[in-house]
Amino acid sequence: MNFFSMFAIYFVVWWITLFACLPVGLRTQAEANEIVPGSVESAPHRFQAKKVLLLTTVISAIICAVWWIAVSRFGFSLDSLPVPMPGNG
Repeated sequence: MNFFSMFAIYFVVWWITLFACLPVGLRTQAEANEIVPGSVESAPHRFQAKKVLLLTTVISAIICAVWWIAVSRFGFSLDSLPVPMPGNG
């Protein structure tokens, strides 16, 4: 697998993982009992961008490493997936 393909896969996996990691460890203003006037209660109390970005990067790297091992070592490809048979009805 060439570098550009792996980078493209990493880019997509990183963005999907980012949305999965955003709520991890998040405390709302209502939970912290410190609601800023003019904001909603569900707004983050203290957003930790560095923590979320680091967690996203590490998880994405692990996912891409597993993908790369499956492709390069075990010969996995999209052609290896079974194709569903058309239904009879």
